[in-house]
Amino acid sequence: MNSKLAITAGILGALALSSSALADAAGLKAATSNCLSKHANTRDAASVTLECTAGGGKLGSCKVVDNSGAKGFADAAVCVANYLPIGDKTGQVRLPVRFPGGA
Repeated sequence: MNSKLAITAGILGALALSSSALADAAGLKAATSNCLSKHANTRDAASVTLECTAGGGKLGSCKVVDNSGAKGFADAAVCVANYLPIGDKTGQVRLPVRFPGGA
């Protein structure tokens, strides 16, 4: 009986984690769409590389080190960086942000 309870608890825990990850992914997708439509042409593709300071699960002090896109994509990438989960990383990180275009 205890093993059935443990298995059920494990399954419920896994479902809770996966649904949380799905919710986070959906939130990131919505934030990316919002940042892109706010700052740049959603039909164009671009690639932007940011250098940011990571700490406390967030990115801050982001600066653009490379931008292959038209006007507005650098601002869109910095906007998206505010929503990216960074986990327990700390220090300087380089972050490629790609916008596929066609939207």
